[in-house]
Amino acid sequence: MDKIAYKYEIILYWSKEDNCFVAEVPELPGCVSHGATEVEAIENIRIAQKLWLDTAAEYGDPVPEPKGRLIFA
Repeated sequence: MDKIAYKYEIILYWSKEDNCFVAEVPELPGCVSHGATEVEAIENIRIAQKLWLDTAAEYGDPVPEPKGRLIFA
C-alpha cells in the first residue's frame, strides 16, 4: 500500500446502533469502514483508504495532504 495512506488519521469507535466498530478517515470524504473487532475495522479501513486513493488517482481527483493529528471541538 502506498505509504501516504498510513499517514491519515483514523477515528475508531464502537457503534451501538450498528453493533460493530467503525473506522473513519476524516480527511478522505466518505472513507468509512467497520468490523466486528477493532483490528478488523482497522484492516478494513486500510483497504478502503487504498481504494479511495486509487480511485482519486484514476479520475484525476485531488488528494488532500495528510495533516496528521486532527483536532475536533
